[in-house]
Amino acid sequence: MKLLRRTVLRSIALASLALVQPAFAREITHAMGTTDVPDSPQRIVVLTNEGTEALLAVGITPVGAVRSWLGDPWYAHIAADMADVTVVGEESAVNLETIAALQPDLIVGNKTRQEKIYDQLSAIAPTVMSERLRGDWKINMALYTDAVGKGDEGKAALDAFDARVHKIAEAAGPVLQEEVSLGRFMPSLTRIYYKDTFAGLILGEIGFARPATQDKPEFADAIGKERIPELEGDRLFYYVYETGDGEGNSQAADWTSDPLWLNLDVVKAGKAYAVDDAVWNTAGGYLAANLLLDDVERIYELPATR
Repeated sequence: MKLLRRTVLRSIALASLALVQPAFAREITHAMGTTDVPDSPQRIVVLTNEGTEALLAVGITPVGAVRSWLGDPWYAHIAADMADVTVVGEESAVNLETIAALQPDLIVGNKTRQEKIYDQLSAIAPTVMSERLRGDWKINMALYTDAVGKGDEGKAALDAFDARVHKIAEAAGPVLQEEVSLGRFMPSLTRIYYKDTFAGLILGEIGFARPATQDKPEFADAIGKERIPELEGDRLFYYVYETGDGEGNSQAADWTSDPLWLNLDVVKAGKAYAVDDAVWNTAGGYLAANLLLDDVERIYELPATR
């Protein structure tokens, strides 16, 4: 009789434990290996800016996220959705204690940023990491949304984005023959951006040509003023990384008043456009990608696709 009673009590305890712990129902293969993840994670911490946008795009608000590269602490275009989210550091410097205190049941991050602390993160909660950043936001979004149990929703969102790109390309027609140039001003630094960048990838998907000096499957080059002529194009989009101390704006003001800049044909034609750094470069995710398409439609005077 006592043995039967112990068996019943043990069964009840196990059943209760199953109710309070998440079910590890799926394996996710990612940049750091294979991880068992909860079937329906409820408390997710995200450690990249583009990852935050991927979750928001499928209706998930994380309990914790890394600070936006611009904003206090979030980009303007996501701030309303992130009001109650805890900041857990920055992409390159996350706070493990803050993450642990949030008691997440899933962490999503990126190997490029957090490879060295993967084991520590995994000790807190199951952790899934994408391989790299730059132009891989679509690949990463598919991984993140699958990991959080929203793979179908993630695919639908990406399909909708691709449909927008196709419509814009059709509407643009011969305008796609224009060579589009990309540049960025940062504190004491100026870069030309090539095709393996957030904006470069999207413009390439639409079908825009790039100047010969920028038609490279690479990321970017830091340049001196003597290379300003390499920014020449039929249209020039430039963005400024300004964090509030004025240094980014100072760099932009210095360069855009330089005789070599003012002598660019694209500048003289009035086709050099200052665009939002968060949208065209820094945020790097689904929501920013759609805002970039909005800018393309506005600047090229194309029909709105949303």
